[in-house]
Amino acid sequence: MASKLLASNLRRTLAKATASAPALRGFSTSAAAKPYEDPTGEIRMKGVKISARPLYLDMQATSPVDPRVLDAMLPYYIGRYGNPHSRTHVYGWESEQAVETARSQVAELIGASPKEIIFTSGATESNNISVKGVMKFYKEKKRHVITTQTEHKCVLDSCRHLQQEGFDITYLPVGADGLVDLEKLRAAIRPDTGLVSVMAVNNEIGVIQPMEEIGQICKEFKIPFHTDAAQALGKIPVNVDKWNVSLMSLSGHKIYGPKGIGALYMRRRPRIRVEPQMNGGGQERGIRSGTVPTPLVVGMGAACELAAKEMEYDDKRISGLQERLLKGMRSKLDGIVVNGSEERRYAGNVNISFAYVEGESLLMGLKEVAVSSGSACTSASLEPSYVLRALGVDEDMAHTSIRFGIGRFTTEEEIDKAVELTVEQVEKLREMSPLYEMVKEGIDIKSIQWAQH
Repeated sequence: MASKLLASNLRRTLAKATASAPALRGFSTSAAAKPYEDPTGEIRMKGVKISARPLYLDMQATSPVDPRVLDAMLPYYIGRYGNPHSRTHVYGWESEQAVETARSQVAELIGASPKEIIFTSGATESNNISVKGVMKFYKEKKRHVITTQTEHKCVLDSCRHLQQEGFDITYLPVGADGLVDLEKLRAAIRPDTGLVSVMAVNNEIGVIQPMEEIGQICKEFKIPFHTDAAQALGKIPVNVDKWNVSLMSLSGHKIYGPKGIGALYMRRRPRIRVEPQMNGGGQERGIRSGTVPTPLVVGMGAACELAAKEMEYDDKRISGLQERLLKGMRSKLDGIVVNGSEERRYAGNVNISFAYVEGESLLMGLKEVAVSSGSACTSASLEPSYVLRALGVDEDMAHTSIRFGIGRFTTEEEIDKAVELTVEQVEKLREMSPLYEMVKEGIDIKSIQWAQH
């Protein structure tokens, strides 16, 4: 009765707040939640002033929570708030049941058994457990890891941590298309190789690695295969048996679920073992101690179930929006390059470099579009993206890259507006560029000998 009364009061309070709030004036459907802005409709933050909330095209950084996911989560915040590890009463039992249902929903999406799913705080923690945990468990016999130069920063930093402890790491280069050379992978394998870690879909450029072929090589040499599938889950078909992965890192907030929740797939046959990176009450089979956050887990499970049902529809729709974006850009601008393979990529990730434009100036000019110049985890740096450098992209072009992230709630109107605003800014910046002026006059910039001052 108390929980019903609490919920009723909460609904009345929210209804009053909504009724008294000023009308929204935003570009983005994903900004449906009430923004924090002054009564004039202007938003001022970090020294930037814009007239309304920008349209959101940064889906690789995070995605909005699907309202259906939120509906599934809410009861576990208000009425069913029990600790899933409490075994002596109904509150604990119903939370435990909700967690196990979510475990099944996550497992279903990747073709695994629910017993192989460990809940974590996110893909970063899952990557740390996988890379450090495996090597430290098998450290007496295995001292070598193979990964790629374009992995997510948390995988690269985990590898550097192992290097400091005396392990050997091979960082495989990638081609201009962003893909791993399978022969170079095969040649890098040693008798003491304990793990191969390759990201399924790259977070910065969206290329899809040849996962089945990599998995087959690992199977041939009996080496555990780990993949960071945070950007692949719910977007492309994922199957742990087809890919022959031993460990897979997953994230909730990349698939319209809540932040702060992720999962780690750990194969049971043949069994993979890890050394836990956190000690405590022994939850999640002792791999990840700590109280499992029931509402977040329920949200991730619901997001996975929705993804399983709607992946095909989402992919078709997002592919159409990607084509609309690229066609719009290419019809009005020259000197634009899509970074990474255009054939083997997830359609919702469009990483474009604009020649003769300074990237920071372009980003600042695009205040009405929420986009990024690369990974959210490295965007504080003014250095050109290490991923683009690994592809062999010239430094000046790497500095001008913009990642457009298209998702489930992106509209055609938003794409058209993004094209319009981007074209406007690129043309404006090129008008001020002496280099672009020289190119239009037919001068080969790369042949110029620049004088030192």
